[in-house]
Amino acid sequence: MSKLLRSISITTSLSAEDAVGVLLELEQGQTLSSYADALTRLSTVSVYGEIETRDVAGIKRRLREGLQALADDGIDVAPARIQVKKVPARDWSESWKRHFKPLDLGPRLLVKPTWSRRVPKKTQALVILDPGLSFGTGQHATTRFCFEQFVALRDPQSVQSMLDVGTGSGILAIAAVKLGYQPVNAFDFDPDCVRVANENTELNEVASVLTVTHDDITQVPKKPKQRYSVVCANLIYDLLIAERDRLLARVAPGGSLVLAGILETQFGVVRKAFEEAGWKLVAATTDKEWRSGTFMEDGATQKAR
Repeated sequence: MSKLLRSISITTSLSAEDAVGVLLELEQGQTLSSYADALTRLSTVSVYGEIETRDVAGIKRRLREGLQALADDGIDVAPARIQVKKVPARDWSESWKRHFKPLDLGPRLLVKPTWSRRVPKKTQALVILDPGLSFGTGQHATTRFCFEQFVALRDPQSVQSMLDVGTGSGILAIAAVKLGYQPVNAFDFDPDCVRVANENTELNEVASVLTVTHDDITQVPKKPKQRYSVVCANLIYDLLIAERDRLLARVAPGGSLVLAGILETQFGVVRKAFEEAGWKLVAATTDKEWRSGTFMEDGATQKAR
């Protein structure tokens, strides 16, 4: 059965836009676009891809279950209207690009898409990105937190390493290289993400120092050969909890663990899990329904400060 180009859209409340967007990304593994109606106060979040007709019913079922799970967590997803439509082949691959704008992260970092003519400031490192169908344009609140933490944690006078777990488009790992972290390593369980991320390392001329590998946090060794100054994991909350020990084992003494991708209603259980392992929350931000945090080993907190 041949695949058809389709859009999958969910109409929801403005406050639930990000959470519903992640739900769609997790379902389809593709970069999303969104349209907010100021009059109705509703947002329509969409992804585009090649989908077989026989798969549509299953996609709708999983999305309904995901929307119900969000509602159970206290997020207002109404009206939660799901639509799957055929779209002209000339439109789908370009539609989301209208929503990917340059991201200015202060005096040290600028992230922009390949089609943007934006010129960085003299002090800004530049990350050029073509996310393709993988995660990560930098627009999401959780990704922005990771960027901000990389900048805040970077000490130009020190050698600092970084590991990006679940790298998606490679945007965070590439930014780390541009900010001076070395070595930087990254992996993802999705082969398409790995391919796109490595294409982006070539685009940013960092492929000689950064190779994104295909790996799964649930399968990597519990005792790693290398530990890092900063470990970043922008993953769903239950995976962060389940693989807590693998993540912590990869942080070097005095290092930092940046956790993102967590709904505010879920953050408490994540924090508790890491505090029970002897780690302390040292920075956190809430943006809409998302909360992200950076943890350090409790005994190292005062020393690092």
